[in-house]
Amino acid sequence: MATAELTTHQLIAQHRPTLDQALEAIRTRAYWSPHPEHPKAYGENGSLGMPEGKAAFDALLGSRLDLGQPGTDDWVGGEVSPYGIELGVTYPHADIDALLPAMRAGQRAWRDAGAEMRAVVCLEILKRISDRTHEFAHAVMHTSGQAFMMAFQAGGPHAQDRGLEAVAYAYVEQVRTPDNAEWTKPQGKRDPIALTKQFTPVPRGTALLIGCNTFPTWNGYPGLFASLATGNAVLVKPHPRAVLPLALTVQVAREVLTEAGFDPNLVALAAERPGEGIAKTLATRPEIRIIDYTGSTAFGDWLEANARQAQVYTEKAGVNTVIVESTDNYKGMLSNLAFSLSLYSGQMCTTPQNLLIPRDGIRTEDGPRSYDEVVADLAKSVGGLLGDDARANALLGAIVNPDVKARLEAAAGLGEVALASREIANPEFPGAVVRTPVIVKLDGAKPDAEAAYMSECFGPVSFAVAVDSAADAVELLRRTIRDKGAMTVGAYTTSEEFEQAVQEACLEECAQLSLNLTGGVYVNQTAAFSDFHGSGGNSAANSALCDGAFVANRFRVVEVRREA
Repeated sequence: MATAELTTHQLIAQHRPTLDQALEAIRTRAYWSPHPEHPKAYGENGSLGMPEGKAAFDALLGSRLDLGQPGTDDWVGGEVSPYGIELGVTYPHADIDALLPAMRAGQRAWRDAGAEMRAVVCLEILKRISDRTHEFAHAVMHTSGQAFMMAFQAGGPHAQDRGLEAVAYAYVEQVRTPDNAEWTKPQGKRDPIALTKQFTPVPRGTALLIGCNTFPTWNGYPGLFASLATGNAVLVKPHPRAVLPLALTVQVAREVLTEAGFDPNLVALAAERPGEGIAKTLATRPEIRIIDYTGSTAFGDWLEANARQAQVYTEKAGVNTVIVESTDNYKGMLSNLAFSLSLYSGQMCTTPQNLLIPRDGIRTEDGPRSYDEVVADLAKSVGGLLGDDARANALLGAIVNPDVKARLEAAAGLGEVALASREIANPEFPGAVVRTPVIVKLDGAKPDAEAAYMSECFGPVSFAVAVDSAADAVELLRRTIRDKGAMTVGAYTTSEEFEQAVQEACLEECAQLSLNLTGGVYVNQTAAFSDFHGSGGNSAANSALCDGAFVANRFRVVEVRREA
């Protein structure tokens, strides 16, 4: 065990109030966040401001990130920013046979520390990450292709919120059972039977976090902190194109664990050589007892089928749907949808893909609009939103990999193009691949069209699907969720009866629903402590961020009982 520089008293005094606020937030589901969303909120009280954060990121380029891990047998790297910059950072490559036993060595002391101590250590890790939000924002931007403001918010405070949320749920589930109990059973005229019982949350073992390319911190922090807060060591296997944000996270975690008197090897990094593909090997190791994964359906399904020794939490993919039946704020609806389709070039697991619109049109506050008019108006709204190249770059970011670009280009051949994608130059980063969304009109009754809209097309591609009626739209929605899964569903209607029909479909098929969004909240955004990301009830994901089920099976309660 390391020599403690952070005492239990210090950590609890500093972080217990934040933990209590988080516990209250998940109880009430009200808005709350301890992490500022505005870049100008940083730069005091030890946090890095905008210029310092950029300088810290620049200093990382071309460097070796030595984490002091055991079993390092090589140095690997090769990340290239979607904005065209070679990061040049190298990371330790681990001999897994040496690293995994070292990770297990510190788990007993971490288990015995108790739920509260683990929680406040996790909060100290999050606090130090928060202080470096500007640095992390550049790391997220240049590995995911997100535009800076989105990388700052989603990769910084929103990711940190999701990590804290997981800690809060982990704490609740662990303290649900008391540490000790006195048990007395009356025996009539005989002396009662008396036992003392001790209950200990026991971690499952080493957890494996398999990171994603698009949201390395936002999608990574819930699993990382849920596992760590419940007593498990965590091995972080980043996506090979997005190593830096999670490597920095591991670095911070190891520093805090050391200062708190725990073994830093409770958190370690598993970076890989180009093309090595170590995820399958790691996932089936007997030491790995928990897996968190965000990414393709194919690999998620493989993990669920083959990593039988582990508790597997997956967020895969689905076909997200919006039904447009009627609206009393036509302009607001178009604006909201345009932003949802454009944000981060549609490279979000929550971005709408299928827009189901009755072929006879919809009702609006200004009278009826035909299917063709609705699609044309939406295309015009997207075009207007992205008409200025500077604003478009700030909203779209960059295409994260060549596969997305290929799908975008192929989509134009699937039907009538209502809005063609255009290429946008980024003056600051000439190597960036920036494309506006494409909207393709499809007839929902035609089999060839169904093959297109019933397949996930990840990226800035949307299908405006003409359906025979609003009732048919609901049935297609049900079938889509059932067969393909969905992270999000949206609907626009002024009909109470239709609203109930959509709501019932989502309740029965277990999908998260947003109704009549016309303002500054979008179907592809969720807020920690209040919104659930995914449901765990359809094939898009087998878990939700975050609920009790996401944390409760990362540990078991072991009882020791004695005669009193």
